[in-house]
Amino acid sequence: MSRVDQFQKDGYLVIEGFNSAEDCDALMERAMWLAGRYDYKGHPSIFETGNQTTSADDYFLNSGDRIAYFFEKDAFDPNGQLKKGLFESLNKIGHAMHDLDPVYDRFSRSPQMRKLAAELGMSDYLVIQSMHIFKHARIGGEVDVHQDSTFLYTEPNTCVGFWFALEDATIENGCMWATPGGHKTPLRSWFRRKEETGLEMHALDSSPWDMDGMQPLEVKKGACIVLHGALPHYSQPNTSGKSRQAFAIHTIDPAAHYPERNWLRRETQSLRPL
Repeated sequence: MSRVDQFQKDGYLVIEGFNSAEDCDALMERAMWLAGRYDYKGHPSIFETGNQTTSADDYFLNSGDRIAYFFEKDAFDPNGQLKKGLFESLNKIGHAMHDLDPVYDRFSRSPQMRKLAAELGMSDYLVIQSMHIFKHARIGGEVDVHQDSTFLYTEPNTCVGFWFALEDATIENGCMWATPGGHKTPLRSWFRRKEETGLEMHALDSSPWDMDGMQPLEVKKGACIVLHGALPHYSQPNTSGKSRQAFAIHTIDPAAHYPERNWLRRETQSLRPL
């Protein structure tokens, strides 16, 4: 079965050995370097997937065209001090590093990425978001079941994500779980800006998640997982002693309508393809 057929059938595509170990190490080293330059005092931002409408702040809302830093929900003690070092307390860095940082730019638009995009008929797709996800040992939090198109809504639905394992991803350290064929179910919600201020999770369909069909996507360092925007997926907390760092980019078709009420705002003319 071709990759295109597999992707259309399952809603995801697992490609082992997509990136070299050296390229993965370079990204992890760059993340540590970026974190070392960040002064969080005065504006720490918590990222919690299960509570985004209330926890999102101006720092989060303005991160679409920046390199921004977000902490785990349990990173701080009652006095507002980090329980561990800054790097070990981060949930992720996002959301425009693929455009603003040369190391992430090269990784996001590598020769193998351009080849894969062409194979999937996505050569002109625009990279609209990127995230370095840490999932640190014993602190990396759960990512609730979601569909990426909820957060990067287009009309029609065109969002496709590329998730890169920078370290081995196992059940023990919080690998991704997904339902084969789950992308054929409706988009459940749209995470958007309210007409005046704030954010809301606008319900589109009340269909329940089929948790019984979820399968673990355990992969080795260097793997790439392609994700259809309507595919339900999640990851469990990392309670192990091994981190599970990953990098992800999300793309959209430039021909699709990208509503102004989407939470992430980028000037269309500033976006670049894969």
